[in-house]
Amino acid sequence: MIVEDRGQVLALVTEAVAQGSRQHMACETVGVNARTLQRWQRPETAEDGRRGPRTAPRHTLSQRERDQMVAVAARPEFCNVSPHQIVPRLADRGEYLASESSFYRVLKAEQLLAHRGRATPAHRARPRAFEVTAPRTLFSWDITYLLSAVRGHYYYLYLFVDVFSRKAVGAEVHTEESMEHSSRLLETICRAEGIEKHQVSVHADNGGAMKGSTMLATMQRLGVMPSFSRPSVSNDNPFSESLFRTLKYCPLYPTRPFASLEEARAWVATFVSWYNDEHLHSGIRFTTPASRHTGTDTAILAHRARVYHAAQRTHPLRWSGATRNWTKIARVTLNGVKEGAPSVTTEPRRTASGRSRDRDREWSPQAEGQLIETGQAHLDPTPGSDGSSIVDPRATGREEMFNVRLKYSHGRTGERRDDRNWTSEQAIEPHDEGVLNEATWSVSRANRRLMS
Repeated sequence: MIVEDRGQVLALVTEAVAQGSRQHMACETVGVNARTLQRWQRPETAEDGRRGPRTAPRHTLSQRERDQMVAVAARPEFCNVSPHQIVPRLADRGEYLASESSFYRVLKAEQLLAHRGRATPAHRARPRAFEVTAPRTLFSWDITYLLSAVRGHYYYLYLFVDVFSRKAVGAEVHTEESMEHSSRLLETICRAEGIEKHQVSVHADNGGAMKGSTMLATMQRLGVMPSFSRPSVSNDNPFSESLFRTLKYCPLYPTRPFASLEEARAWVATFVSWYNDEHLHSGIRFTTPASRHTGTDTAILAHRARVYHAAQRTHPLRWSGATRNWTKIARVTLNGVKEGAPSVTTEPRRTASGRSRDRDREWSPQAEGQLIETGQAHLDPTPGSDGSSIVDPRATGREEMFNVRLKYSHGRTGERRDDRNWTSEQAIEPHDEGVLNEATWSVSRANRRLMS
């Protein structure tokens, strides 16, 4: 909440402080710095002494020039091009109105800056957001290198982690990256954890071992829903990356490369046992991943809370407020939007015929039957970007030029549609167990569905 009126700010902060709130917290709530509030409370500075600029720059654009720029941009010949195209064409005719940046600034002020043309507008897709409240509903996994005694040769650690409990549910070391190894490990984990069909989702990055046809077929057969990170975005898989950081910087990690594959496997087994059963994880209130996975962390946290309350009763002066928070973290999110951050999910993009180019909602067959919303973000054109162009509702030739772009597709049916931005998307349907339907479960189609 931001309050602009000075008198209202002073009244709200004064009321909040009188009710026991701290002044700096009240100032943050109304969007005012605490120093500014103190300055306003002094009599000599109680009134706003700012008067603003008294003169205008000599080179500022006049209203006549701004109107002329808008009129030029609204011409039918310029209605589908950006200012980067308008300015050079005017220069070829011996005309100069303003620079490209001035064109962008004026058109934005007139609310005429938006995408035009046949190209798809620039957008930034967020990864699928997950929110889990129990173990065995979302796994994250990745592959990391382990140094060997031979320079340039590495061992590959396949590591699966339960996002809710942070438990390492499966780990294997091999001499190469292979979708066969990852498929067998996933089957082993599902058997050991008692995973049923449509119970768990598995998030990974875009490596070949994660998106190979063998891995996708195994997921389909096991009823596991795949999820992938955005290409070239390293922080879409944060839980696996954090676990690798713990692995390679813990005191147990050897200072010299592994002499053999058996030595690497033995060390990984030791680390997984220590991590699951002894390591107090900071992200789950300093309990062990194994205790959170089995649910015994609830009793551990309740016991800690009782100890702290007893200590507070013994020495109340040592606590100015409540004791340490030992409540269990009930929800864990993966790639979710932070509270207070602007959301990038917008209304679905539609063609002129009304077709929706984006799925409003997608169903993810998880244990809790959770409905996950996905969508693409529409970004405002950036000044200086060659791909941005302008739109003017006053352009008279817009509908005529738009109708020209309509063409016949599906010639046998005679269906007429605008295919500028519309693409057909096919959902992945459940199939018979053990059968890979290549029409829907090929790598390219799966990627288009999961990364949209």
